[in-house]
Amino acid sequence: MRFAFSKLFYALLAVGLVPLSLSWNRPMLRWLALAYDLVLLAVAIFDGWNSRLPGRVRIERHFGGRFAVGAETEVRIDVANHTPRDLSLILKDEYPPQLKLAGAREARLHVEAQTSSSFVYGLTPPKRGRFEFGLIAVRFLSRWRLVWKQARVGEPIAVKVYPNMRRAREAELKALGARSFVAARRKSQWRGEGRDFESLRDYVRGDEMRHISWTATARRGKLVTRQYQMERDQTILIALDAGRLMTARIENETKLDSAVHAALALMSAAARAGDNAGLLVFGRKIKAFLPPKRGAEHLDAALEALYAIEPEMIEPSYSRAFEFISANSRRRALVVVITDLVDEEGSRELLSSLKLLRPRHLPLVVTIADRDLKAVVREPPEDVREMFTQSVAEEIIHLREAALRLVESQGGLALDVTAAVLVPKLLETYLRVKERGLL
Repeated sequence: MRFAFSKLFYALLAVGLVPLSLSWNRPMLRWLALAYDLVLLAVAIFDGWNSRLPGRVRIERHFGGRFAVGAETEVRIDVANHTPRDLSLILKDEYPPQLKLAGAREARLHVEAQTSSSFVYGLTPPKRGRFEFGLIAVRFLSRWRLVWKQARVGEPIAVKVYPNMRRAREAELKALGARSFVAARRKSQWRGEGRDFESLRDYVRGDEMRHISWTATARRGKLVTRQYQMERDQTILIALDAGRLMTARIENETKLDSAVHAALALMSAAARAGDNAGLLVFGRKIKAFLPPKRGAEHLDAALEALYAIEPEMIEPSYSRAFEFISANSRRRALVVVITDLVDEEGSRELLSSLKLLRPRHLPLVVTIADRDLKAVVREPPEDVREMFTQSVAEEIIHLREAALRLVESQGGLALDVTAAVLVPKLLETYLRVKERGLL
């Protein structure tokens, strides 16, 4: 424990200058001033050496909730003084330097006897992962208030920073708009071109002939149409590529970060629609797997599985991932593969592995582009550099389009989007699959 002299000590030290200023012709006053200073210094050191932070003073750190990417979380330092005397304290918290600070992490508190006090600051995590808080540094006045003692209290603690579920749900609601399952639940049914029979109604122009109930038509003497509702309790399995191409950064996050929040939005939408959603994260090996379920606990499990996942600089193994899905998902499912493709080798491995999913499952391959490549080639190049840039962009566009056409030729679905429109396009495709009864 270290200490520093207080304002009171320096004020008393200044008092010793008075006899020193009068000692021009009085040597005895000089010795008196020196003795005074030495005694004051000795008393201050003794005071500092024998003063301890009382054991009945409790200093604890509390969090306002769990940490999520991009969301400010409150950190509160509580001081409970259960002693019979007042305390003056200076507190400084040791927070993870990777997190963005809002407010001040240091505060001066005066805590009266038998009372409590606290100070609050905010932290905003820039990414997912695990981060370490250190000890809390405390300065307190000694018993005779001559020195500030310094101590470190508490225990180091690790916190988890999760994907931002609020961001995923906001993206879900924004993408679905009027078709939101929140709004849909206020209605009696959510109708579409599913397979589950819901009711009969009078025929109106534009209804498909295959939906006419000829038995009911004969009984009522007028055309009657069968009305269907979208099937519930279907299975969605989201496979996230955590390989080399997903390390690419788009603005302040990796492609995998964008894929993670898109996956959470889809899982939330599926739960609201009554479907079961599962999750698989793969690189060269399987990193995480959650069997298809629904409910708040399942979404919490997804957050727990995803918070520490980072992409690695190695090519993913689609065959290993799809073999795992085939072995662990016997029921027909919409398998959403969120990945990226820029070369023939990666495309070839993906396409050759899709046969492991068909015909039992319906694959949807979603590729995340770095940016709108079509916008890059839209305008004529102005110099040689732009010409080469457009040439590379055109080649990538050709390879991606060829690969996605082959996915569709094998009975799957394909989607090539930028990170900015990933969530709305993915949810729109999911709804189309349900409305058309493709599962």
